[in-house]
Formats: sequence, structure tokens, C-alpha cells
Amino acid sequence: MSTKTFPHLMSEGRIGPMTTPNRIVLPAMDMNVSEGGEIEQSEIDHYASRATGGAGLIITGACAIAFPYGAASMKEPGLSDDKFIPGIKALADAIHAAGSKLCIQSTHHGKVARVDTANDRPVFAPNQPDYSYSMGALADCTPEELAKMGAATAGKKISYHEMTKEDIDWLITSWADAAERVAKGGADALEIHVAHGYILGVFLNQRDNLRTDEYGGSLENRARLACEVIAAVKERVGDKLALLVRVSGEEYGQEGALSLPESIEASKMFEAAGADAIHVTGWGRNPFDNFTDGPLPNKVGAYLENAAEIKKHVSIPVIAVGRMLPEISEKAIAENKVDFAAMSRQLLADPELPNKLREGKFDQVRPCINCYLCVGENFFDDTPFCAVNPALGNEKLLPPKPASASKHIVVIGSGPSGMESARVLTERGHRVTLIDKADRLGGTMWFSTMTTPDNERLLRWLKSELKRLRVAVKLNTPATVDTIRALNPDHVIVATGAVRPKPDMPGGDLPNVQTGDTLRAMMLGTATAEEAGLVLSTMGKMGRLSGLTKSPEFVRQFTKYWLPMGKNVVVIGGSLVGLELAEFLAERGRKVTLVHEKQQLGLPLAMPRRWTAVKDNLEHGVQIHRNVTVDRITQKTVEFTVNGEAMSASADMVVYADGTTAAAPVADELRTAGFSVDVVGDAGAVNYIHGAIHSAWEATVSL
Repeated sequence: MSTKTFPHLMSEGRIGPMTTPNRIVLPAMDMNVSEGGEIEQSEIDHYASRATGGAGLIITGACAIAFPYGAASMKEPGLSDDKFIPGIKALADAIHAAGSKLCIQSTHHGKVARVDTANDRPVFAPNQPDYSYSMGALADCTPEELAKMGAATAGKKISYHEMTKEDIDWLITSWADAAERVAKGGADALEIHVAHGYILGVFLNQRDNLRTDEYGGSLENRARLACEVIAAVKERVGDKLALLVRVSGEEYGQEGALSLPESIEASKMFEAAGADAIHVTGWGRNPFDNFTDGPLPNKVGAYLENAAEIKKHVSIPVIAVGRMLPEISEKAIAENKVDFAAMSRQLLADPELPNKLREGKFDQVRPCINCYLCVGENFFDDTPFCAVNPALGNEKLLPPKPASASKHIVVIGSGPSGMESARVLTERGHRVTLIDKADRLGGTMWFSTMTTPDNERLLRWLKSELKRLRVAVKLNTPATVDTIRALNPDHVIVATGAVRPKPDMPGGDLPNVQTGDTLRAMMLGTATAEEAGLVLSTMGKMGRLSGLTKSPEFVRQFTKYWLPMGKNVVVIGGSLVGLELAEFLAERGRKVTLVHEKQQLGLPLAMPRRWTAVKDNLEHGVQIHRNVTVDRITQKTVEFTVNGEAMSASADMVVYADGTTAAAPVADELRTAGFSVDVVGDAGAVNYIHGAIHSAWEATVSL
């Protein structure tokens, strides 16, 4: 067990009149379950779970001050009527019972108020916008996804209403009224949203705000509306609520976006107007192009330095968000860079994160793998789900019920579905033996860490959990009827993963053609001569290297300097595996051509990550061809047709990243031999890590 401690992160904090038990904040993430604006029990359960898990301050998803006007969703909590107070009170009572504090995030969504658009109302804006966003990324959305996104606005076209002084006065009064309702509901704090393209945020930046009156022009004028809202709220609720202000330390992706120097000056104005804390975020201005710049970044500690710079210029606490991992957060607070750390997706993945840190169980924290499946659901006005935490949105599933009778269960395959099965079964009281034919745990996930480093966090956690739970692990052990019979199990879980055959096309059996399975075998040093083909002698060296060090990080870094394959690589198949593998090879100096038979790349990656992966491939020089028919493979080329035009690409190596198929022949053999069997993960249905974890959970929680 880890003995790492987090004394600064776990110390008591203070924001205005509010004291928090620690410095961990759950920032706002929309759950989209409050039908008609009223907070429902499932939303209370979600936040209460994070409070019970030890988070010091719980901030709700965005709540509309004038609901349904200015709302992004009809499932968003409302603050516009006294009828919403009981829901706030029920939530506050649940949070307080768990020992945490509650902050309600308040906003008017302005130009992104989808409910207004759906109801033929013009959206509020400082002025008519003079630009449009690039929508090219939508080329990688399926027709079904586009239809779901359009359903949120009923296919209506956005129209804009340039706010008058009367509109501004109404907005300020509505915000103060909303704050009063929050105070009556027993919450501890209110967060005023001045970022992410919502109304106060667009007034603040000079790219959106082109006004020439007292609310436009200079930074002081552009910050005026936010300052007047802050002052009005402060006057109305006084010290009944701590007042947080969320602002982008920086905006990305468009000239004229808010800069850090402007954000610093604005934060000083917000403090003078009555703010008790500044919550520093970031915003990628085009959600279809640079969403992962902000508000949900790829980079660890993405906005920390901006938050630290703002802290130098204000005397109130500063909260940093943006992949603030515990070790980053502890160091930042210890060095007085910030005062609080907001952890969003991490607390979705593991609600118990704060308690585990307090108890010195850092290695038991289930990690977020930064896959964006949770936030991708917001594009559809739907409820988030988590790849690694099947209980997100249904917290009553935790903890799994103890088994009524302990059984001996053999799990075949140590990929994510196998390890998760072994973990859950052992937690429930079963005796588990985990076997794998390889020399290491991880299965395909070990190989996936080469292209997706965040997967290594999950791999380390699962391995650590198996060790903590003392699961019996037998590596280098092929699964046959005889080996399973020798173990005498009561039940068998088959988690052997998918099958990746060579392509059924002219030249598909040539020795320069590799699949995900053969590449993995070569990386592990287990490839047969037939599997490795022409590259056995060179890639075999890589296999021996990975055998010496089973650290994916070492191999990942080493291959940046030495990767024994030819200069030209063609990847056939642009789904999840092909897209990530193409970028991996291009980063290592290979000239990569990616050909895909369909229009959409990156399926089934969540949309934000998919858009980013396509963009990153192009920036690394990958030549991408969509809607391709591959005609044949030769020893030096891949020949294909696009829209009737014959084309070819040089290929020292061809990687076939298509045709992944679920198959579990050993399961059929075992059933024939009389064993009770379940199949999980890609062996049953190809859904990658999300499918692996969720199918393992479903198969094991009731066994």
C-alpha cells in the first residue's frame, strides 16, 4: 500500500464565510438529469456520492438563473422560481450530511442557450457576431450523432438579440434573485460563470464584444457586466454565501480571445466587486476544433500556471482546474501557487479519491483515462457515463454486494476485462485464479499504452489492485480444457480479447503485412516466424527489449529514438486503433498513409477525442484517405481507389487495423466439456476499454 500523503491538499480551506474540510473541489460537470429544471434524486445521489467520498466542496453543473430562458438544456437545474428551492435544499442537506459544502454554479448561457434556439427565441449576445466557427470536424461524426446533436435545438437556426440596457438590468436583477433562492435553499456558496462562451464570458472578451457603449471597448467596460452582477449578488446575499467567480485564465483558438494579462486585471476587478475566490479555467473557443484545449484539456495541470499568475495579483483564494492530479495539486498548494484544486473527471472515475488520499491509499485511486466519453454525452444533451466506473449515474450500485457463497472462479485473459473481473469477484468474496498465456498482465491494453499513455494509469491500478487483493495469477499459462480442469473451478470467465485476422484481399498474406495481434506479439517478443514475416529479425529485438523492461513508458520513449521498421508505412483502417497507431508511427519519423473505407475516422472514440486525434494526425503529416477501396497489397505498395481514381502509397510495412472481431473459441470448448462459462470484453463484443470494464462488471456483480 502506498504511504504517500497529501497534507496540504487535505488541509482545511476557507473561502469567504465558508470553511471546507479539505482543498479538493468537484467542479461543475453537467449531469442532464433534472427534467424541467428541478433537481432530482439521481442528481442528489451523484453529488452526495462525491461528498461521501470526501471532496471538500461540491459545485453543481451549470444552473440557469432565468430557466428556461438562457438555459442550455431542459434537464439543467433552474434558479428562476421558488419552486426550485426544495430541490436545492434536498441537495444541500445530503451534501452537509456527508460532511462537505455545496456550491451552486449559476449562469445564463447567452449565445449557446440551446433551449432558446429550440423555442425560436433569439439568444442573448453583446452584439451580432462577425465570425463563424470551422465545422470541419463534424465530417467525423456519424449521421446518428449529427441527428442527436441537432435534436437538442430541433434543427433550428440560431438568431441573436443584441442586449439593451433594459436586458442588462433584467439580467443583473435575475442573478441576484437566483442567488437569494440559493441562499434560502441552504447552499454554502454560489459560483458566477464568466467563461466558456456564456453571457458574462462573451462580454469579457474583445472578440465577442464589439459594443461601443459603456459595456464594450476597454477591458474595464467589458468586465463591467460581470462586476455589476457580482456586486448585486453580494449586496443581496451578503455573507450568507461564499461567492466564487469562474474565469478563463486564457482563451484558445481565435485571434482577439481573452489573454492572461486581461484575465489578471479582470480578476482584480472581480475581487473589488465582491468575489471571495477566483476559479481559473480555460476555453477553446471552437468546441468542434479545440475542445480539448478547454474546458476539458488533454494536458495535466493545463491551467495551473495561469491560476498561479492570477494568484499573485489577488488577495482572495484561487482554485485551479484542468487535470489537476493529486500529486500536481499537493505540490501546487504547498508552493502557494493556488489554494484549491478542482478535480472533475477524476472524481467521476473514483468518488472515493479524497478518502483514499486521506487514508494513505493513493495507489488504490481508480484513474481517469482521459477518454472524454463522459463529456461527449453533453453534445447530445445526455447523461455522462464513465469508461472505468460503471456506477457513474447509478451510485446505488456501490459497493458491490458480497457473494452469498464463495466460489472458485478462473478468469482466462489478463486484459482490462479479465483484471476487472478478477478484482470485482475477489472484492465480493470469491476465490479467483487469473491465467494468461503471455508473460505479463495487460493483454491488448499493455500494447495500447504505446499509443495512449493514459491507459497505463489504468493498467498500473488494476495490477496494484490484484496484488492488494492477493489474486492468484498464473502467467505463461495457455487456456485449454485440461489446464482449466486441473484448476477445478466452479465457474469460468473468458476474457481472451478480440481476434485481428490478416486482410482478406490480394496480397493480404504477404510477410510485410501486420495486424494488431502480430505487432503486439513482436513487441512482447512472442512472435512466431510466420507472424513476424520479413521484420522478425529487427522487431524481434524490440520484443526482447520489452521483455527486459515491462515498463510501457520505457518502450514508448525508447521507440522515439529507435524503431526497427521501414520509412514508409500504410495503415489500413482508421477506427480507434488505426488512427492512434498512425499518429504513434508518424511521431517516430515514419511517413504514414492512413486509408479508411468509410467517411468517419476514429470510431468509437468519444467525439472530442476523435476530433483531436484526427487533427493531431494531420499535424504530424499523416496522409489520410477516406472512402477508400483497397485493391491489393504488394511487397512495396498498397493500391487503392478513391471515388473511382486509382492511387497507391509506398509501404515497407502495412498495418491492417481493420477487421477486429469478437471470438471466444475456448468458451465453446469449455462449455462442451461441461464448464459454466461467461464471456466478457472484446471476446464477446468489441467495445474496447469501456466495453471491457462494463461487461466485466455486469458479469461479476451478481455471480
